[in-house]
Formats: sequence, C-alpha cells, structure tokens
Amino acid sequence: MKQLKLILCLLLFSMVLQANPVHGLLERLEKGASKHFILEKVKSDKDFFELESKGSKIVVRGNTYVNLAAGVRWYLKYYVHANISWNNMNIALPAVLPVVTEKERHETDMPLRYDLNYCTYSYSMAFWDWERWEREIDWMVLHGINMPLAITGTECVWLNVLKKLGYSRDEINEFISGPGFFAWWLMNNLEGWGGPNPDNWYVQRIALQKKIISRMRELDIEPVFAGYSGMVPNNAKDKLGLNVTDPGIWCGYRRPAFLQPTDPKFAQIAELYYKEMTHLFGKAKYYSMDPFHEGGSVEGVNLEEAGNAIMGAMKRCNPKAVWVAQAWGANPREAMIKNLHKGDMIVLDLYSESRPQWGDPESTWYREKGFNGHDWIYCMLLNYGGNVGLHGKMQHVIDEYFKARSTGFGKTLKGVGITMEGIENNPVMYELLCELPWHNEKFSKDEWLKGYVTSRYGHFNQELYEAWVRLGSSIYNCPVASTQQGTHESVFCARPSDEVYQVSSWSEMSDYYNPMEVIQAAEQFASVTDLFRGNNNYEYDLVDIVRQAVAEKGRMVYKMMTAAKQAKEKSLFKDCSQRFMELLMLQDRLLSTRSEFSLETWMNRAKKLGITPEEKKLYEWNAKVQITTWGNRKAANEGGLRDYAHREWGGLLKDFYAMRWQAYMDETLKQWDAVQSHPIDYYSLEEKWVNQLYHTTGKAKENSIEVVKEILSEFEK
Repeated sequence: MKQLKLILCLLLFSMVLQANPVHGLLERLEKGASKHFILEKVKSDKDFFELESKGSKIVVRGNTYVNLAAGVRWYLKYYVHANISWNNMNIALPAVLPVVTEKERHETDMPLRYDLNYCTYSYSMAFWDWERWEREIDWMVLHGINMPLAITGTECVWLNVLKKLGYSRDEINEFISGPGFFAWWLMNNLEGWGGPNPDNWYVQRIALQKKIISRMRELDIEPVFAGYSGMVPNNAKDKLGLNVTDPGIWCGYRRPAFLQPTDPKFAQIAELYYKEMTHLFGKAKYYSMDPFHEGGSVEGVNLEEAGNAIMGAMKRCNPKAVWVAQAWGANPREAMIKNLHKGDMIVLDLYSESRPQWGDPESTWYREKGFNGHDWIYCMLLNYGGNVGLHGKMQHVIDEYFKARSTGFGKTLKGVGITMEGIENNPVMYELLCELPWHNEKFSKDEWLKGYVTSRYGHFNQELYEAWVRLGSSIYNCPVASTQQGTHESVFCARPSDEVYQVSSWSEMSDYYNPMEVIQAAEQFASVTDLFRGNNNYEYDLVDIVRQAVAEKGRMVYKMMTAAKQAKEKSLFKDCSQRFMELLMLQDRLLSTRSEFSLETWMNRAKKLGITPEEKKLYEWNAKVQITTWGNRKAANEGGLRDYAHREWGGLLKDFYAMRWQAYMDETLKQWDAVQSHPIDYYSLEEKWVNQLYHTTGKAKENSIEVVKEILSEFEK
C-alpha cells in the first residue's frame, strides 16, 4: 500500500511538472533544460519572482507563469550570462549551473506589461506562421509581457459580421484590406487596399489565432483583442440606412465611415461583432479601441456619447472587460473619456520616451490632466515602419520612467509597454524597457550596459563594453527634446534627389550625434572577431553596427557627390557616384550574410503562406508594396507614404534602391552631356519592380566576419 501511495505521489508530481508550461518553454530554449529548474507557482498579492539554489538545481518562484518565466530569464542573464533575443532564442546551459548564493527576490508594483502596436502586425508579423509566433510568445513571457495585443484573425470576425448584415463577398472584399495593410484598415484609416483576400486566408487566420491565444492563456498572458469602435464600410449609409459621419481622408485613402452612437443600430452591430469574436476566439479581459485615429474627423460626433456607447457595448459582452486606448496625437479625446468610470480604461502612453501625454509639462504633447484619472502604461515606441537602424534615448527612457513614478500621475501608472511599429531591431532598447519594472531605483545606462554586454556575449569584454558606452553616448543618446520618429535613416534607401536628408516623410531626423563615434564603435567591435567568432549575438550586433557605419560613410560620400554636381565637376561626380554605389553594394553583401537583414526572409514568409499560385502572387505583391511605395501613386507621392516602411536589407539594396540611384546618376550625366533628358518618374520605376515576380538568388551566404573585414579595409582607402 505504501509503495502504491509512493507511485501515485510520484505520478502526481510528474503531472504537476508537466502541467507547468514554463517547463515547455525551457525545453524549447534547450532540450533537457527543464530538468535543471524547480518551478514553483505560489499565490501572492504582489507580482514577484524569486531565485535560489537547491542542491544542483535552481528554484524559481513566482505568482504567475509570466513572472516565473521572467525569473528564469533573469537567472539566465545575470548568472548564466545567456541572452534571449529575437536573433537568438536558444541557450546552451553549462554542465553545472551557477549557484544562487543568496536568495534573490524581485517585486514590482507594475502589474501590466504591454506589447505590440497595431502596425507591428503588418510591418513585422504580416506573414508569420505558428512556428514564428511560438518563438515570439516565448520571447514575450521571458521578458515579463502579460498583456500583448492579439489581433490576428480579426478580419475573420468582420467577414462573419458583414455577411450577417447582408454584404456580398465582393462588397466585403472591397472593405477588408490585404495582409500587408491589415493594421491601418483595423485602425479605421483605409478600406480594401491590398486585397481581396482568398478564402484560404481566413481559414489560416482563424487556426493561427486559436493557437496564439491558447498558448498565451496557458502562460497566464491576457491577450488584448480588437473591440468595436463604430467603424463601418463607407457604403453603410446607402446599403444599411445607418446614420454615419465621414472621418475624412488618411494619406490619400478614404477612411471607413463612423457609425453614430445615437443610432440604435450601433448597439446591434456592436453586439453582433462581439458575438462573432466570442464565437471564434472567446471573451477577453481587454479590448482595444481607437476611434478617430491619426486625424480622423470628429465633426458631428458627440464624443461623450461615443465613449459611453463604445464602453457600453464592450461591457455588455464582458462586464469585467477593460478598454485599452492608445494615446497618440489628440487621442483619446478628453471629452470621450473624462466621464468614464475609473478602472474601466487603460491608456497606453504610446510615445512616452519622446512625446509623453501622462502629464509631463515638458512634453510637446502635454496634457495637463494626463488621462483624466484613468490607469495608464508607460510605453516606448522607438521604431517606425520597421525601419532598420540604431537609435534610442537610452538614459532618458530610464529617467522618464522614474520621473513619471515620482509625480502625482504615478498613482495611476500601472505598468510599462513596448509599442514599436516593427520588431527584430535594437534588441538592447527593448530589453532595457522590459527590465524597468523589476528595478526599484533609478540606474545609469553605463551601469546597466555592463550586465548587458556580459550576458549578450557570454562573458564581459572591455572592448565591447567601451563600444557600447560609445554608442550609448552617441546614436543611443538622442536628445530629450527631439521628436525624431525612429532611426537616423540610411541615405541608401532614399528616393534620390540633389537634397536628400530623411527617407520617410515624417522622420523629423536631426544630426544629434557624431557619425565618427559610430564608425569607431564598429571598428572596436570588429577588433575582437577572433574572440567571438561563431557567437550568434556578437555576429548579429557586428553586422548591425557595421551596417550603421557603412550608412554613415554613404551619407558622407553622398554629400560629396551632390557638392560635385552643384559645382559642375563632372569627373568628381563620377568618382563619388562610383564610390557611393560601391558602398551600397558592400552594404548589400554585408546584410545578406544574416537572415534577419535579408529581403529573402520577408519574401519567403509571404510566399510560403500561399497555397495556390494566385495566393502566392498576392502575398508577394503585398510584401513588396508595403516596404516600397506603400500605396498607389497618390498615396505614395501626395500622401507621403512611399518609403515609410523602407528596409536597409540585403537584396533590397541591390535590386531596388540601387536601381533608383543609378537612374539618378545616369540622368545627371545626360544633362551634362547635352543628351535629351526627362524628369525621372520614380513611382513608375518602383511600381515596375513591385510587379515583377520575386526570385531568390539561391546564392550561398558569405561569412559575416570576412565581409566586415573587407568593408573596414575599404574604409581605410
């Protein structure tokens, strides 16, 4: 009998171990890793994790699976010196794990840790499969994220809603966007662009979203669904007799109509929407709604009634649900939220690191009352359009967080968030932001970078640390007052002209750092290649930092080239043009050594989702349009969208950006040689490339370190 009880106890213990999803996470990081850890989920009123050693094993305690995972990452970073990053989701544990000599405990009063932007779903995630999503959810939970935006498959909800409202499939196709532009359709900015979607797309999205939310909930992650904000198709007035207003034009695209909250059918359509959402994906604790996003007209709308209607519809679906709103520009409108019950809304201060709205009087987007007493989250946006480039306000991100905590507005501060438009870039900044809740006191970036360098590369190296300090004091030290939207853009990616500065329309770039600091940091990185060859994190950072250095050199040469043109120095112009193109092609070779910086990766993901040749063609077109012209001719040129999502990628430099620059150089020489010339219609060149079928080169990747050595030798010329 005793033996039977022992067996049952062992079986029960085994089942408990297997039931803990963090064990599965550890196994995905490294097969067999879970046997080295004892994971204990315990009840607590405070969010915490705790580390200690027990024999040869590491005990990690936490009050949620997310906090357990955050504790695992903390141990891996600060004890094992293993860094979990988008470029490296694998670890190699030592045979004997480092001992936690004294129990270590971290608590936080920031219970909400948010992730993702609507735009992320298009600029980075448009063509992800479950394999890539699984890795991302692992990344989220290890970094303490417990509240991510989860909007995959929302188009399937709308498909069902519109069918029940009497819309034909053709009419639905005119409304729902294609996969590359899903985010802006869902934010009420446009209709139909990039479609129509095939039936298989909807089937795939439903299956994928179910996997995503199942894994999230398994890990104690609360997904944020897209709620109903009043959006309806533009033809809803004529087709359904609805009382709608016209929110106007967004970057050349007509916005969907807004259903007046006073219309009795507002509640009916909202109820239908939530019914279909619940049927497909269940109920959520959080729903995201952003009516009148980015300049949408509110003329003729009673904002207080709109807020009440949106909140009421959500509450009828789930009385305990919370409205998640993005603070961006004029949104959320004060009149819409001021009378809503406290606790029913969480506001994402989307751009806290540059234009905070929480109540900071020094902000260019200063809101005297903050968010009218509603709970809010301190967020870092950092990336726009998925653009590639080093950038950040490293120390300011730290300082502004602790500043917000110390004010009266800190009483309603409930967490931190990362709200980038594109991911898989600048990993140092996102790791920094995600760690903030677990630090009780303000700290310096240089102090923090010591731990980062040690974990990032497996052990501390003085040369690499000094390089990072140099970067942290230059390109990662964007001035506090700067409202620069994302990276200092590469001139290689710009549509050519005699006066190129920024690449995208709204970047607000400024020369806030000395480019020689970046070039010297690149040289420092490259000086230790013999010590770190084969180290994934090192080689990723080496490519990224040298890429930035090449871009800096390219801008210097561009200035010489245009100066030569202005001075009518033909020979010098030709020499500079040649040098510029040599640097561009070197950049292409460098970036092609890593899949993270390759057009091929993006295109293969898009094509892989297609089942039929027609589907593959559609997804390929979506993928190419988004990162180049973005929209049609009017939206691209007059609306300012062209090159907004430009990518300094291997393959794209050679095939697309080089084509534009060569046309510019050829036309310049024609003018000098008195050959008949014509203004270049860049959109036509770009559209031609977009409409061509994409073919991979099949060429074997060069070695990153060898290409870096070649580049640095070129720098010396």
